[in-house]
Amino acid sequence: MSRTSTSERIRVGIIGASPQWGWATYAHLPALQTLPRFRVTAVSTTRQESADETARRFDVPHAFASAEPLVTHPEVDLVVVSVRAAEHAKLVRAALAAKKHVFCEWPLGASLAETTELEALARRAGVRTVIGLQRRLAPGVRYLKDLLQEGYLGRLRSVSLQVTTSMLGHRRPKAYGYTADATQGANTLATITAHFLDTVLAAVGDLRSASALVARQLEQTTLIETGEVIPVTAPDQVLVSGTLASGALLSAHIEAGKRNGGVIGATFTGTEGDLYLSHDLKVSGARGDDQPLQPLPTPEHYAWGPQGSLTDDAYQTGQLYTAFARDWDEGTSLAPDFAYALKLHRVLDTFAESSASGQRRTL
Repeated sequence: MSRTSTSERIRVGIIGASPQWGWATYAHLPALQTLPRFRVTAVSTTRQESADETARRFDVPHAFASAEPLVTHPEVDLVVVSVRAAEHAKLVRAALAAKKHVFCEWPLGASLAETTELEALARRAGVRTVIGLQRRLAPGVRYLKDLLQEGYLGRLRSVSLQVTTSMLGHRRPKAYGYTADATQGANTLATITAHFLDTVLAAVGDLRSASALVARQLEQTTLIETGEVIPVTAPDQVLVSGTLASGALLSAHIEAGKRNGGVIGATFTGTEGDLYLSHDLKVSGARGDDQPLQPLPTPEHYAWGPQGSLTDDAYQTGQLYTAFARDWDEGTSLAPDFAYALKLHRVLDTFAESSASGQRRTL
């Protein structure tokens, strides 16, 4: 297994580093350029020309037209899988077979069966893993968690999450055409619900029980660039009514295809006050009665480094890498790993089971 000491850089190889489009060049590569603990040593795409272009742009020494030479390269310690969800499993398997540490974008697998298999393979390989749920480690979310634990609200009574977005609606980019297929592992339940619900659960703890509705109201969608109309089999609405392990209530409405007036935010109600987490992961709050919510600036120590010119998404991805490095060096468990990915995937499957059966489920 490839190792580095705490004084050496963690050498990263990124699968799916397209120069034109994708999360790797939007978030991963810009973030890693700001983190001295890491060095990107290899990138791969499906064409040598595009891999070479990304390598030139980000000063990466090795570029490949396939994933195989990247995962076996001796100068790669951590393999990053940043491709479509349906392709995750085969690439994660290859990286684990090479005994490399693995960072996989969410979801780990396109199904619960795949996720279960990959988590077991990682445990047997004895490598470190991280799943791409970067919002939970944003400074504002960690500050919110501490406010709750320190009793800002008194006792937490309820949490209400609302996510309404124009994404994955009646029109979508051709590159997102695959999201219309429920089997591809990227839709309103599998990805949008997962990311935003995880952000809330990171602050308030686990769900104990829930009932859910998972619905498909869109029959078809149009690909913007071509005008092609394709069928939709993936859900576009998720409603959850649950109880947290703490006894507080949780309600969530996640809706794709909102044509106007999208909203992203979460409200936390307590016996002594209220808190609100906005779309940009900033916190506001008030205590007492009939008080307006006021911004609660996140203390500087919650930021593991300056944001600089990074986008919010790239900065949050950088926070996740920083957590992974601390886990590597100090033996902590800050970054969510494949075991956590399996736990969250089971929650999502429970929502689908509750919707299909019409029954409340224990988690």
